[in-house]
Amino acid sequence: MIKRAYGYAALTLFCAGIASVAQAELAPISDDAMGDVTGQAFMQVENIAGQNHDFTRMSLGIDVETRVNVDEVKVGELNAGTDFAAIHLALGHIARTNGEVYNGVTYNAGDDVHFEARRPYIELAEDAAGLAGFRMGFHEARGSVSSNTTSFSGNIGMKIESFGQVYDAQLFQGPGGAATDYRATHIGLKPNNPNQAVGCNVSGTLANCAPLTQLRSLDIGEDSGQEGVAAFTDGFFVGFQRDEGVAWQTLDGMSSVSVGKGVFINLPTNMTVNLEQLTGPGLDRRRTHQVDMGTKLF
Repeated sequence: MIKRAYGYAALTLFCAGIASVAQAELAPISDDAMGDVTGQAFMQVENIAGQNHDFTRMSLGIDVETRVNVDEVKVGELNAGTDFAAIHLALGHIARTNGEVYNGVTYNAGDDVHFEARRPYIELAEDAAGLAGFRMGFHEARGSVSSNTTSFSGNIGMKIESFGQVYDAQLFQGPGGAATDYRATHIGLKPNNPNQAVGCNVSGTLANCAPLTQLRSLDIGEDSGQEGVAAFTDGFFVGFQRDEGVAWQTLDGMSSVSVGKGVFINLPTNMTVNLEQLTGPGLDRRRTHQVDMGTKLF
């Protein structure tokens, strides 16, 4: 993993700040003085009641802009399988050419295009037996995620265009396999759409499905109504659940995302991908290394 130097600097400054506060003299202030103070808490804690679980969400009042590469990730490795497995995972990327526009900002070749995350949170789910799961996410997030993914548990909120119609994407167990959100290896059109074969078909004129390795880079975010610009999403999270599933509430409390055991990754995107591109050359990878290794990379 590439460890960012400013990450260590931030940690050092944080610890130094804590130390200086600890050494400061404490003195009471008046109610009038308190009335003149405005600000936002560094941490907000919410207790949320659910149908089968009670939740505690701890949100930090900070914003993060980052670009990071990870050589290999495997989580939920159990019973001869892995909930999520990927190599060369990256958040954010590097502009490949002068004048590259991303989310309404123009970059020059070599500029960092950061993954933006606001108000990170950790949330615990508890039931009568104790801790049922926890998740990590952001109140607002957008930016590129690149990887070579071979096993995925969760949801990829992508649209696929086929024969002039736009459909939701569906994860599959593999060629000829059933639709699934657990340890999927392929992605394609949802079953029973017009003009497609049932299930995951990767060959011929009826191909409606492709390996996840075809999704070399995805753009996290929601539809802003402005072409080429993604709005921030509050749905990007990684959950870790015990045997039974957990219904994680959306941050606005209006609905929930029901997930099964193990690891679950929710990746909201505002992307619509042509089926022929998905099953053919796939999505190019954004530049994620200082030395540009091409659009396929690995």
